[in-house]
Amino acid sequence: MNFREKLEALPIFKQVGKIADEMGLETYVVGGYVRDLILGRPCKDLDFVCVGSGIALATKVSESFGKHVPLSVFKNFGTAMIKLDDYELEFVGARKESYRLDSRKPIVEDGTLQEDQERRDFTINAMAICLNESRFGELIDPFDGLKDIKRKIIKTPTDPNVTFSDDPLRMMRAIRFATQLNFDIDADTFDGLMQNAERLSIISGERIIEELNKIILSKTPSYGFKLLFASKLLHQFFPEMVELQGVDSVGDKSHKDNFYHTLQVLDNITVFTDDLWLRWAAIMHDIAKPATKRFNQKVGWTFHGHEDKGARMTPAIFRRLKLPMDERMKYVQKLVRLHLRPIALVSDKVTDSAIRRLLFDAGDDVDDLMKLCRADVTSKNNNKVQKYLANFDKVEQKILEVEEKDHVRNFQPPVSGEEIMSIFGIEPSRIIGELKEEIKEAILEGQIQNNKEEALQLLYRLAEKRGLKSK
Repeated sequence: MNFREKLEALPIFKQVGKIADEMGLETYVVGGYVRDLILGRPCKDLDFVCVGSGIALATKVSESFGKHVPLSVFKNFGTAMIKLDDYELEFVGARKESYRLDSRKPIVEDGTLQEDQERRDFTINAMAICLNESRFGELIDPFDGLKDIKRKIIKTPTDPNVTFSDDPLRMMRAIRFATQLNFDIDADTFDGLMQNAERLSIISGERIIEELNKIILSKTPSYGFKLLFASKLLHQFFPEMVELQGVDSVGDKSHKDNFYHTLQVLDNITVFTDDLWLRWAAIMHDIAKPATKRFNQKVGWTFHGHEDKGARMTPAIFRRLKLPMDERMKYVQKLVRLHLRPIALVSDKVTDSAIRRLLFDAGDDVDDLMKLCRADVTSKNNNKVQKYLANFDKVEQKILEVEEKDHVRNFQPPVSGEEIMSIFGIEPSRIIGELKEEIKEAILEGQIQNNKEEALQLLYRLAEKRGLKSK
């Protein structure tokens, strides 16, 4: 198969090929770009392999543009990178690799194109297209990657046990590619995943979470998590999620499988958002159910307080998984803590006070909270689902009405602590916090309007009861 016509659509390939011919270097575009070219997917990362010095080739290519083009050289790795508009061009010499058992850092030596293709992770990433003029556009596919693309299969080019033992991160990549491309994993390759799952322990948390987040951002992330679970990879780094799986029964009373429920919520929320952290909130929303599971003879299985327990678990899980400990973690923690609140409001008798409190606690994240709650409706009874969603419509309408009237989203007390101290000539003390809290409660209960005039009137009445007098 020849890809001359497709490569000619991007002039850089002819340019690299011409320079490679002048330098006498056998040169190819390889890996992800070739895969995505065949799949018809856009790709801005161009990987070039030459039989010789990739750094020397990159230097000549960079000089050929006649303008300043950023060139980064990584001598220790024998690679160089050029940034050209939206594209990243990486150059490397063909190489072969060998590994020690206790490290994923290879011993690298110069090699042939065949040896370079053998070290690739999967057959669909081991294809190369020649850029030299005499063979421009010719596909080099020693492991039938093209066939595996047509079959929609993820498969290692050599023995999967060697591939995964050498570099265990490839196991996460196998599942990531299967999820992103909606491919199956070859049976022998999947067996290699299961046999080598514990080897993931030598991979840094940062590298694992980078792959996991790509799975989470895919169109159907549940597929990836099912593969992670079945291969036992998930057990290596996210045991709390593994513990969600399973159903306990006492007599005729059972609870739902919270692992598969969580995956359904995650898939549901992808309809509403591409935001990684809202998707993480879906993953974490029931994470404390195993820790809070109890059986009550009258009502069956309960998970009382799992929302608060889950919020308390969130920082430790984020820290261990090498996820950010900043506002993104706090956002997920907040949604986990509040995810049952709107469900409690799905009645015609919902009060303005309850809505005000929800707005006060959720702030600007109330819309995301409602998305999470809608995604959390996973009953197999479609009539029940539609009823819940219709009730959420009413809650959202009520939120709009109360917000327009009372302005309590991101509520700030109309009277500050400094003003209270100034008005009554008192030093910082507990009484100031008590006065502010009572004013806040009065506003949330609808006893006074959320404005300074009514807040000050209430403040004077409350202060008088405590024997405080204004200066």
